[in-house]
Amino acid sequence: MLIDPFGRVATDLRVSLTDRCNLRCSYCMPPEGLDWLPRPEILTDDEVVRLVRIGVTMLGIEEVRYTGGEPLLRRGLTEIVRRTAQLSPSPQITLTSNGIGLARLAEPLRDAGLDRINISLDTVRPDTFVRLAHRDRLNDVLAGLAAAHRAGLRPVKVNAVLMRGVNDDEGEQLLQFCLDHSYELRFIEQMPLDAQHGWSRDDMITADEILDRLSRSFDLTPDDPEKRGSAPAETFIVNGGPERVGIIGSVTRPFCGACDRVRLTADGQVRNCLFAREESDLRGAMRAGTSDDDLADRWRAAVWAKKPGHGIDDPGFLQPTRPMSAIGG
Repeated sequence: MLIDPFGRVATDLRVSLTDRCNLRCSYCMPPEGLDWLPRPEILTDDEVVRLVRIGVTMLGIEEVRYTGGEPLLRRGLTEIVRRTAQLSPSPQITLTSNGIGLARLAEPLRDAGLDRINISLDTVRPDTFVRLAHRDRLNDVLAGLAAAHRAGLRPVKVNAVLMRGVNDDEGEQLLQFCLDHSYELRFIEQMPLDAQHGWSRDDMITADEILDRLSRSFDLTPDDPEKRGSAPAETFIVNGGPERVGIIGSVTRPFCGACDRVRLTADGQVRNCLFAREESDLRGAMRAGTSDDDLADRWRAAVWAKKPGHGIDDPGFLQPTRPMSAIGG
């Protein structure tokens, strides 16, 4: 197993397939974009599948989530999903995406074995979308959401970040939109993972603020806490149910004590925490010809170095050098 010094066992693997993205969301990267990783540094499809196979068959990984950047930009995505679904035991396979291009790929991904999808949507207002993402692609995202729902990739989950002075007045509208379309909404506190290092706690819309604003228009009842397990979201039953909304208070309500996640970057580095400043290189060892057993041992050692929490509240906290787009969600 992938166990850390505090008894937590990693069973949820987040795999970044690319650091590239076709949006420029302001809480992630600057409008001009970033310098992408050189292609020779990116894991090949075979290398991705090999490491995922080691995680699933040798290290107890039960869920594999493919992320980016934007994973739909990865040409081999459908085949990677298909090969992952063929592993024994077969893990749950999920995807985190901005939805652009999903109208075309939802059914092929479902047929390949994708179980579920999370799509980022911070606003349903076209002008605000352009302000946030610096691209006029809202209709493409909405089309992707609808296609995922039609394809049966349910529950279709929507991830939203509220930013003060930008879209913080839109929480209730986003929730009503998701209720109307049978999507499950998750609000996420803005985290210090932007490439510009401009994050400020004072500017962040907190979980308490989100809950207070939603409660003005909806009757929210806390869900059974025993159902949460290691899930990052606190969920609330909306207007008596069965619909639910989640709030992920990564900063003000950290859930590090129940964390079961480990991350693999697009260039083959293990990260045992989203906010880790250290990485463990599997790509170099793999390309040097090391065995599956040795790669598994290196992976175990990387997770054994995991700290008790992300440390955002510690006076000495330093933001990771990599932004979210290069880490994977």
